[in-house]
Amino acid sequence: MEFWEILKAIILGLVEGLTEFAPVSSTGHMIIVDDMWLKSEEFLGKYTANTFKVVIQLGSILAVLVVFRQRFIDLLGLNRVFGTGKGSAAASNKGRLKLMQVIVGLLPAGVLGVLFEDYIDEYLFSTETVLIGLVVGAILMIVADYVYKRKTVRAETVDQITYKQALGIGLIQCLSLWPGFSRSGSTISGGVMFGLSHRAASDFTFIMAVPIMFGASFLSLIKNLEYFTMDALPFFIAGFVAAFVFALISIRFFLKLIDRIKLVPFAIYRIVLAAIIYFVFIL
Repeated sequence: MEFWEILKAIILGLVEGLTEFAPVSSTGHMIIVDDMWLKSEEFLGKYTANTFKVVIQLGSILAVLVVFRQRFIDLLGLNRVFGTGKGSAAASNKGRLKLMQVIVGLLPAGVLGVLFEDYIDEYLFSTETVLIGLVVGAILMIVADYVYKRKTVRAETVDQITYKQALGIGLIQCLSLWPGFSRSGSTISGGVMFGLSHRAASDFTFIMAVPIMFGASFLSLIKNLEYFTMDALPFFIAGFVAAFVFALISIRFFLKLIDRIKLVPFAIYRIVLAAIIYFVFIL
């Protein structure tokens, strides 16, 4: 595999890592960067290119595990295994986010995703549907910030989330099954509307993302395992590493930023992105 092809893998990994967990739609960015510019399908083939996108998504998921590693150790009750010790602040579950709350948040989109996976893949993945998702998702984010300003009682940390809030966020996460809507965009908006601070909603979003994204990516990878060829392995590795590194940077930066700027700037960016896609691909 030539150097320029490896460079393309790094660029695609960069795009995936920077956009997967920000509320801006990684799908929309992949349309612009890959479909318009890099055109990975032309030298990899359609199915190998799709498999590559699954692999780099796994790199992004690994970055979340690194950032929230202690949180996942707590949720799974593995403090003794990892040496945090019984009785420590990390080991105590009292007043902390519980695994069942995460499961409650995951169930609605998880069930719908399994039931309608084939329909979504066949009918909803198009430039037009992504445009709709970008714009409608932006409107949802603007509404969420408006609702947030009117609330006086808020959960400032993810440990204060209730089961009712977790379920409400999970129901709104179902919107992310529409391509371009953005998983993080829908769940952060849902969290904010149900009374979480932007940082708490973001934390809950990233924690929920790991099982649902890993499950979807793993199933997709198994279905397309025949396209995971040795010839394409350097391309896959370069993309995976790039996605991991840039997702790590993106997540840490985003979590420091979100409570200050809220969601409206991201909504404006999405509308601009939708306009670019429209004028380049449709008009």
